[in-house]
Amino acid sequence: MNRTMDIRKMTMAAVLAIGMIGVTEVQAKRLPVKEGQKIAFLGDSITQGGVGPKGYVTLVISGLASAGVKVTAIPAGISGHKSNNMLERLDRDVLSKKPDWMTLSCGVNDVWHGANGVPLDKYKENITKIVDQCQAAGIKVMILTSTMIGEDQPNANNQKLVAYNEFLRTLAKQKKCLLADLNADMQAGIAQVKEKKGYVLTGDGVHMNDAGNEMMAIGVLKAFGLSKAQVEQARKSWAPAPSK
Repeated sequence: MNRTMDIRKMTMAAVLAIGMIGVTEVQAKRLPVKEGQKIAFLGDSITQGGVGPKGYVTLVISGLASAGVKVTAIPAGISGHKSNNMLERLDRDVLSKKPDWMTLSCGVNDVWHGANGVPLDKYKENITKIVDQCQAAGIKVMILTSTMIGEDQPNANNQKLVAYNEFLRTLAKQKKCLLADLNADMQAGIAQVKEKKGYVLTGDGVHMNDAGNEMMAIGVLKAFGLSKAQVEQARKSWAPAPSK
């Protein structure tokens, strides 16, 4: 009798497992990003650092894999780069690689570099050209709002950055791009910390720590259409294996 019950339990577990595989496949088919596609990640030092073991680029790729979509990353982040720099190297670092998707993370240095930065009117021109050239080449674009410059929203840089991010939100609607509103996510994450001691999501106020990279990755995965359950599954896949 016990043997029969054990067999039934094993059979039921197998059926459930097969069912879950089927559900995962159906969910994956509903996502705009597909199996085997390539995603270029255009950005500055935050994106350059994002290709590390715990960086947001790496987490996005593994997060998509956990949802049943295996894709390839094309790293295109260079430290210190602004919108003009990214426009200048767009063909070399993105278009020539023929990705299916490109995520665009640009704005921090345009503001943070002050007199050596890029004023809003020129920033708008540069970013629009980047998006237009990608779409003309058949590359789908996801726009990321620029993360904070210092973890205190009232400071002068963050206040200046507001107009840049408002433009990005508007452009995403106009050009029908996916939008990951990372600035809003970052502000919300910091606001949840009741007793703030040191930095919450960055190591220096700008560049992401592990928590910041997870925040960015989750924002991108949500923008790609992953459900809450899929995002949670991704987060579990990022957790370090328990020590034996």
